[in-house]
Amino acid sequence: MTVLVAYASLEGQTGKIAGFVADHLRQAGVAVEVFDTADKTAPLDVDGFERAVLAAPVHERRHPLTFEVFLGAHRTELEARPTLMLSVSLNAAFAEGQAEAQEYVTEMEMRARFAATRTLLVPGAVQAGSYEYFETQILRHVVLRDFDYDVSDGPKEFTDWAALRQELDAFATAP
Repeated sequence: MTVLVAYASLEGQTGKIAGFVADHLRQAGVAVEVFDTADKTAPLDVDGFERAVLAAPVHERRHPLTFEVFLGAHRTELEARPTLMLSVSLNAAFAEGQAEAQEYVTEMEMRARFAATRTLLVPGAVQAGSYEYFETQILRHVVLRDFDYDVSDGPKEFTDWAALRQELDAFATAP
């Protein structure tokens, strides 16, 4: 089996997740190619893959434009094979944020006119200490407004690696 892992990453967590996906699938004997959708000059033939894992973070309610453009440009080829969308957001880390995290995916699907075969809402990470004052205030009072986490506690990774591994195994073995 050959799998494309196409991703966009803004702060690094989705890039880390894409690397985890590729490593996990390779350990299972799957041939994997990783593609960063921000690399607009790299040639890519989606038809050469049997399946695709698509991963992107959410910032300001949107997945990166390069990722959405990639989905739209390759919509026909992606629709012809099983696809797994990994939408990475802080809202996905909290039960109270799941509905909003799903809204991000729905909005992206409408813009790109593409919906993956399967979707997993993946909790992201907070890179506390690397944000400027205003970014920290937005994170604290807008993004994490109702959630049980304080930015001053330092960096925190919310990604559930076991859940991601389980979803990848199910995706790789599904008919």
